[in-house]
Amino acid sequence: MKAKELSAKSEADLNKELGELYKTHFSLRMQKATQQLTNTSQLGNVRRDIARVKTVLAQKAASK
Repeated sequence: MKAKELSAKSEADLNKELGELYKTHFSLRMQKATQQLTNTSQLGNVRRDIARVKTVLAQKAASK
């Protein structure tokens, strides 16, 4: 997910995306805890995506 793609979305879409990313992050954490997660780099990628979405939301809020 690129920052350009995120900046084109509305705030409602970004909030929905953020909720989905939090659910994904929780699921990956549970898989890691039960040692079912084989690709642990997914956790970092999801955390970075969450940060990107939050950054774009903050930029949109500041530009109002």
